[in-house]
Amino acid sequence: MPESRGGAVWVEKYRPSSLREMVGQEAIVPLLRSYAEKRSMPHLLFAGPPGTGKTTAAIALARDLFGDSWKMNFLELNASDERGIDTVRTTIKQYARTAPLGDVGFKILFLDEADNLTAEAQASLRRLMERYSGSCRFVLSCNYSSRIIEPIQSRCAVFRFRAYGPEAIRALVTRIAAAEGARVEPEALETIVAASAGDLRRATNLLQLAATHAATVTAETVKEYATVPLRREVEGMLTAALRGNFVEARGRLYAIFTDRGAAGEEILRAIHSYLPEIDEAVLPARAKIRLVEFLGEVEFRLAQGASDRIQLEAVLAHLAAGVGPPG
Repeated sequence: MPESRGGAVWVEKYRPSSLREMVGQEAIVPLLRSYAEKRSMPHLLFAGPPGTGKTTAAIALARDLFGDSWKMNFLELNASDERGIDTVRTTIKQYARTAPLGDVGFKILFLDEADNLTAEAQASLRRLMERYSGSCRFVLSCNYSSRIIEPIQSRCAVFRFRAYGPEAIRALVTRIAAAEGARVEPEALETIVAASAGDLRRATNLLQLAATHAATVTAETVKEYATVPLRREVEGMLTAALRGNFVEARGRLYAIFTDRGAAGEEILRAIHSYLPEIDEAVLPARAKIRLVEFLGEVEFRLAQGASDRIQLEAVLAHLAAGVGPPG
């Protein structure tokens, strides 16, 4: 095994240091590069799923703007850890009010997972964004822009990051594997693509984990370490339920829970993504519509803390019993 596979975390080792090095997000990166070139930018709001490059884009933008002094003009905070109004009134305010270093004229405060801020904290943040806009630009990152209050959204240029497509995931995994001297079998590559579900960070971590424990990355190795339900497993579970075999479907569900260590939300998303591929003769269009509505209710219950096993069993029972005739 090559020595280079140890040591650094590959997500950080291969994180782009400039916007020019970023892959994907073709509708966003050129605009951010223009901000860096003009050395001027508004407040920004990055919205999108995890692993789509939001943090990478913010850091790369700061590097391109400030050069070697970027760390002195860039502060990153995570709203999941510090979500209350006291953080806004102390840490954020103290940073925003101080003068920037260098000749750019402003510095950047990057607030990750900003949708976890309380409504009171967001209201206070909005006032700081107005008051200190001359010396500080705010870059907010979130998974759900709907959780950001409208007064903040209206003060930001909103960029919506999309999940990476299979080609982008394949290209990145292939490039990193070549740089690290790891051999990845074709089937293993497709397994990583399926397990990552458009999350570039997850794909990179999964590759490193599999390559660390085997000279050749095989599909079996990837499946051993994948923590999300794989498409084939979800397909088998749904097929059993649609045949009316609830006991078999529930057994497959428990296997995904125990063997994969998957969370209920991950399994639910996999079910939702597979629905369009179910044949009309097996599950008619109107039945799919009613099922999607039911899945939305289940997702809400999971978000409120309901048991993921019971809720997903209810989905399988719904399918096994029939979701109602079309019409």
